[in-house]
Amino acid sequence: MFKFNPENPAPFTDEIVLYVRRRLAEGWFQHVIAAELGWNQGRVSEINTGKRGVGVQQQLPL
Repeated sequence: MFKFNPENPAPFTDEIVLYVRRRLAEGWFQHVIAAELGWNQGRVSEINTGKRGVGVQQQLPL
């Protein structure tokens, strides 16, 4: 879905947080998600552990 490079990293938006959560739930590795977004792996880890993006509500399709 998102294709960013390290020179133009993905912004930290609600949509991106949901994207990261979905990928983590599907079993993707944090470093793979981070590379795809142009982030470091620590940023993805913060979403995974709830240190960032806590206010973003998961919107599951019905």
